[in-house]
Amino acid sequence: MGKRVVKPSLEQLHLVPVLRQRIAQLGDAPALRHQVAGQWQDISWKRFGEQLDALSRALLALGVEVQDKVAIFAQNCAEWAIADVASMQCRAVIAPIYPTNTDEQAAYIINDAGAKVLFVAGEEQYAKALALVAHCPTLQHIVLMDDALQVQSCEVTLHHMSALIDAEHSQYQAELEQRIADRRLDDLLTLIYTSGTTGEPKGVMLDYTNFASTVRQHAQFLPFGVGDVSLAFLPLSHVFERGWSLYVLTQGGTNAYLADPMAVQDALAEIRPHVMCAVPRLYEKIYSAVMEKLEQAPAHKRGLFMWALKQGLKRFEAEQGGPAMGAFGRAKLALADKLVLSKVREKLGGRIRFMPAGGAALDPVVNQFFQSVGLTVLCGFGMTETTASVTANRMGEIGIGTNGSALPEVQVKIGANDEILVKGDTVMRGYYNRPQDTAEAFDEDGWLKTGDCGYLDAQGRLLITDRIKELMKTSNGKYIAPQRVEGMVSRDPLVEQVAIIADARNYVSALIVPAFEALEHWAREVGIQYKDKLELVNHATVKAHFEERLKAVQAELARFEQVKQFTLLPREFCMKRGELTPTMKLRRKVINQRFAKEIEAMYRKVAPAKA
Repeated sequence: MGKRVVKPSLEQLHLVPVLRQRIAQLGDAPALRHQVAGQWQDISWKRFGEQLDALSRALLALGVEVQDKVAIFAQNCAEWAIADVASMQCRAVIAPIYPTNTDEQAAYIINDAGAKVLFVAGEEQYAKALALVAHCPTLQHIVLMDDALQVQSCEVTLHHMSALIDAEHSQYQAELEQRIADRRLDDLLTLIYTSGTTGEPKGVMLDYTNFASTVRQHAQFLPFGVGDVSLAFLPLSHVFERGWSLYVLTQGGTNAYLADPMAVQDALAEIRPHVMCAVPRLYEKIYSAVMEKLEQAPAHKRGLFMWALKQGLKRFEAEQGGPAMGAFGRAKLALADKLVLSKVREKLGGRIRFMPAGGAALDPVVNQFFQSVGLTVLCGFGMTETTASVTANRMGEIGIGTNGSALPEVQVKIGANDEILVKGDTVMRGYYNRPQDTAEAFDEDGWLKTGDCGYLDAQGRLLITDRIKELMKTSNGKYIAPQRVEGMVSRDPLVEQVAIIADARNYVSALIVPAFEALEHWAREVGIQYKDKLELVNHATVKAHFEERLKAVQAELARFEQVKQFTLLPREFCMKRGELTPTMKLRRKVINQRFAKEIEAMYRKVAPAKA
């Protein structure tokens, strides 16, 4: 019999001592990687530790008490992580604010949390911070994480983070050591405000038990450790990237922080990460770009590419316990890899071991493409209220179209109306200042009600059907799962965004934002003349082209689920207009109101008889 592995206790996995142990062990190895004047630079574990302690002492000097609230309002950067962990060492509670939030939204979070200190980076966020100060009575200090930002006269005290780190504050060392010694697993670690597709954001209370449990469970099945590199391009203000980035540090890995998510392709080539968390939209865009290029390639190249994918799929299926590959099959795979598959992987840096995916459902066709290429995508299900992961696919046990099985110490069951219910140490304490909402989030037996519906397959893997609140019922009594339909339509390389309309309507329609670069390329090829995007999307030939493409992409949908009418929009849905949440989810109510005229026009048209 093999030696029994003893799991560490949750107390042993309290984030603060775990990270301090890594600092002591790893010394000059890189902990953080960030861009300085366009060049990637490393911060060693030793320097990371020195900056943490110096900033922690400075926070004590600013009067931060145990469980005081500290907010961070910035794009991803190394300073974000330093401010986060330094605050933890003081036993403060961190409230992240999405960098895309308005000053009113940021002020709401600061006031609801009662934040005393606000860390800021970026000109845009700094301007918003100055605008909100007068409306935030608990705020006493703003700390500028970027030295390029100029201190301005303000109702609160402004500091540069670099100056706080460089200041002496040695008289607070004993107090810092005492705070660390007095740490508790039931201390709140963070308040993460849900972006919310409806209503005001709620502050999810997560403590050190939640995060310790997450670390212990992920370490049981994820191959990631000392020396491995993760690219952090999703916002740190979201539980997915924040939780993963903290996990990376607990394992002795290196986090590379990308401030501009639009620069992810360049960063992949430069950083060559082993892991990167992403949402389905990134995978869909990569897939669409490859498919668009393939459409324009000569027939023999298209044939070679599809043959290579077929060999890659056989390898993937063999790795999941399917038929083993014989010598001839392995030889074909080696040729396919050399000619095609390795070149696709190289576009993502060439070292990707696996990529966690969450936030929404990933289309199975897109998922299979990545697995066939040899880019392992691990889809999972989670939410802010569960410290991210509830279920996850494992290496060698990947079920395409599923969100994998429950984490080792998490319980999942299906309740009334097919709602997914969750129990475990990763489940939140509740919503801050909202006892009624907290009570309503749990059933009478203490199970968290996720608001998502789904089912467990024979292998215990979770499949999501849709958000309960987002299910649409047509006037014919048919239920439509909009994310499923939107996922299908989004496969098309000419589609950038799509919003399904069906509730109380007699058929399904869609607002579609074209992928304009690809559409304009096609329009030039077929000789369409237009002066702007509005004229392009209203062109009869363009509409007819989309109609044909929609028929092809919806073949797997039941007839009642298929889009019968659509409107092409000349601009994207965006956060600034309130049409998207900071995690890029559709705010359907806002979209329905904003495009009410276009929606009504689609239902004045004559739809096919069997809608």
